[in-house]
Amino acid sequence: MIGVLTAKLRLFIRKPWLFLMVSILSVVFAMLISSVNKQTIVVPVYSALPESEVKEIIRSLEQYNLFSFKRMKKEEVEKLVGEGKAEAGVELKKDDFRIIVASNTPNSYLVQQTVQKVYAKALQSKSIIDQVKEKQGESSAKQVAKSLAEAKNDPVFTVETKHFRADETVIINSKMQSIFGSVLFFVIYTIAYNVFNILMEKRNGIWDRMILSPVKKWEMYTGNLIYSFATGYIQVALIFAVFHFVFDVDFSDKFWFVLVLLIPYVLAIVAISIFIVGIVNNEQQFHAVLPLVSVSMAMLGGAYWPLEIVSSDALLLLSKFVPVTYGMDLLKGAVVYGYSFSDLLYPMSILFLMAVVFMGLGINIMERKRA
Repeated sequence: MIGVLTAKLRLFIRKPWLFLMVSILSVVFAMLISSVNKQTIVVPVYSALPESEVKEIIRSLEQYNLFSFKRMKKEEVEKLVGEGKAEAGVELKKDDFRIIVASNTPNSYLVQQTVQKVYAKALQSKSIIDQVKEKQGESSAKQVAKSLAEAKNDPVFTVETKHFRADETVIINSKMQSIFGSVLFFVIYTIAYNVFNILMEKRNGIWDRMILSPVKKWEMYTGNLIYSFATGYIQVALIFAVFHFVFDVDFSDKFWFVLVLLIPYVLAIVAISIFIVGIVNNEQQFHAVLPLVSVSMAMLGGAYWPLEIVSSDALLLLSKFVPVTYGMDLLKGAVVYGYSFSDLLYPMSILFLMAVVFMGLGINIMERKRA
């Protein structure tokens, strides 16, 4: 078995292109989809105030995480709004503001409310300081201003806002959906083509020559399966690591937990790949069946779109027989819904069951064909 693994490793070092290509495609595909789903609205602003004051106002505006405010020249703002490329523009003044719109829209009203909140808070602080200055003098006003600034940067207490939701409430995270879906889909090809080498080696007589050696058949199967599992798992772990450490994607502090949850999914894909290799007779059939199976599993399993938006009972029933469904349940359950290990035992057990069943069927079919 060690000899088989060593030979596979040397072959991988010589030809790592499939592994690298699928890894790059997974990252690019996930980034493209997540960027399409990202709906940040840019609001152009202009002002005659000093740069430092404008930056402070924009920083306060973007704390609401509703819009992205970008400073431009007055002519640019009026042109963008006039051409309909921006729903609203804002002129920032010392103690007031002006909204520039071509037509009233829900977003333009929301922009006005957001800017109004920021100015109301600023005017409230200014009013407090002015009153203290009038009654107690300049030194007291400076002390109050300093205290307000410190309280803003380092508040005594914080208020955490949460939304009430029932246990059945659906949460759709577009970014994590695109990352999980693309990675779980593309890794199918890496694993399947590694398992496919078993069929090619048998057809080329390599297994017949190896059987004459001290290597036993179960060691040959085990070596190939361990190699297929390892390459698939390393690929998924590597892609997630790139998103987490390079692109700073938040896995809700469960990055290492996610890597553990990937094990049953990768095992299930290895088993299904063995089954596919067992039922096909040649390379042409394999190249025809694999895309059909992988794309179908991705569509039914919720890799392309969330199953939460699917209303067809027939499609939901079919999704119960697809490993991608349970892989997405594991990843979204841990990262999006915050489920614990015990809460995820059901999809894990289903994936392990699929791994055992399909692996047994696939190896049995291959041995029967050989006989």
